[in-house]
Amino acid sequence: MDIPGNRRLAAAVVMNDEQQVLLVRRSEKERFLPRVWGVPCGKLEPGESPEDGALRELKEETGLLGEVVRKVGESSFVSDYRGQETKNWQDNFLIRPLSGQVTLPEPDQDHIWLRPSQLTQVDIDDYNLDVVRQALMNS
Repeated sequence: MDIPGNRRLAAAVVMNDEQQVLLVRRSEKERFLPRVWGVPCGKLEPGESPEDGALRELKEETGLLGEVVRKVGESSFVSDYRGQETKNWQDNFLIRPLSGQVTLPEPDQDHIWLRPSQLTQVDIDDYNLDVVRQALMNS
């Protein structure tokens, strides 16, 4: 159900067979959290399921194909969208990568595979850290 002023999102916590998590650094051109590290995530298309949205965003943001292992939780945050406060509802999924080559859309972006104990070595915000920890607690 779409409530005006609310947005639905889906996030992909990608974990490989070595139990490493994929983090992507946002481009400095992004209005929201530029150059911050986080998991691939984005808005759902109209009529798109959260699972499909997580896999589509993963492919758009990293070039990776993946499969949903399971939903690991939900989170929400408030953002400013065109001067209006918007409540964002996000479904978070643990994803197993089916391909290995990460391709990022912007040249100033970066990616890194980290073990859970290494996550705080990069500039990851608390929100993304919580999303990753949701997935780790249930894996």
